[in-house]
Amino acid sequence: MWAACRGPVGFATVSKMATETSRRLRSGAVIAVAMGIMNLSTYGYTVLAAHTIGKEAYGAFSALMGALLVISVLSLGLQATGARRISAAPDQVVAIERVVLGVGLRSALVLGALCLLLAPVLNTMLHLDSLPTALLVGVATFPLTYMGGQAGVLQGERRWAPLAGVYLAQGLGRIGFGTVLILISPTEFSAMLGVALGCWVPVVVGWFALRRPRVDVPHSEGHPGLDLLREVGHSSQALLAFFALSNADILVARATMSDSQAGLYAAGLIMAKAVLFLPQFVVVYAFPSLSKEETTRRTLLLALTLSAGLGMVAVIGTLLFPNLALLFVGGDDFAGIQDDLWKFAVVGTLLAMIQLLVYSALARRQGRAVILIWTALVWLVAGALLVSTAQSLVLVVMCIDGALFFALLGVALLMGRPAAKPAVPDEVRANP
Repeated sequence: MWAACRGPVGFATVSKMATETSRRLRSGAVIAVAMGIMNLSTYGYTVLAAHTIGKEAYGAFSALMGALLVISVLSLGLQATGARRISAAPDQVVAIERVVLGVGLRSALVLGALCLLLAPVLNTMLHLDSLPTALLVGVATFPLTYMGGQAGVLQGERRWAPLAGVYLAQGLGRIGFGTVLILISPTEFSAMLGVALGCWVPVVVGWFALRRPRVDVPHSEGHPGLDLLREVGHSSQALLAFFALSNADILVARATMSDSQAGLYAAGLIMAKAVLFLPQFVVVYAFPSLSKEETTRRTLLLALTLSAGLGMVAVIGTLLFPNLALLFVGGDDFAGIQDDLWKFAVVGTLLAMIQLLVYSALARRQGRAVILIWTALVWLVAGALLVSTAQSLVLVVMCIDGALFFALLGVALLMGRPAAKPAVPDEVRANP
């Protein structure tokens, strides 16, 4: 074997492999840094809101952000579908891009209008006493949804630098607009207005990244809008189950607990969500590979190991530096949750690994995983209704998320199969 590598061809092959490995590492680093900055900006803004608008107002803001995160599943469904289809059929990228962006625009218009119409219901359910604040959820929904289509195209093509720009704009736009507005008027309305305005910045960046002319390829029959919309619906249902699972606890807490206990739990969730999104770059970078037929279980296990390792660092850090952790989630106003912050870090770690398994299920079209998530959601809501303190609720969530992780891992390892490629028209096969 070594002899085969000593000739010019062998050295060329080794050099090519080294170059490809280096390129992948750089691409992964670009996405990791961009998403790290995005998450730091997002949670920096969350901490700023917790410190400035007060416990009760922050509880309302956190509940609205939970609702917006659930609404964003359509955006993530568009991204997952676009990325999967382009990864599986890169020769049809022009046709897929056209359909994904068209479906994304129509979906954004419909969902945004629906959220505006349902704003009075949201205002009543979350005890906001501010219809304009509830309306801002609808204002943010349109750009957030359309951005999913843009990001899916960039992710599927592995255009990591423009995709990194979209993620940077998402985080920096929010903290930029939001900080100014909160400092002018420290209310939940200002905090949500900053989020809504910030959602438009990545759309502009995505438009610039995708506006370059392409050679027109008139073979779009393999990816009709209705067929793609069905897949978006399937992906969105799975992601809706995940985000409902990861946000139902704060909605139940807001609806059933005292404002003080709900505020404490919302503060603890800052830690959980920070740990959840810490390894998010792993999901983004690994998903196109999970969509390819040659992907093995080893890829998934490596990604899970990296996510678990990052989460454990956060858990240990929370245990060793509890005062710093408390400062991170809002300061002395939330001291009642300090001793339980490590449990929120465990919840975030479990959710990060569950999220990776959900995307693996989407890539491999495993419907059973979705059933497991919805089942876990039912148990979580039932358990949350039986407790009345933030400390008890985090234990319920930790147990249910742990059980769900092992169930999903079993499905991924025992029932995994490669995703089917999208249908390719005969004329495309004849004229590659």
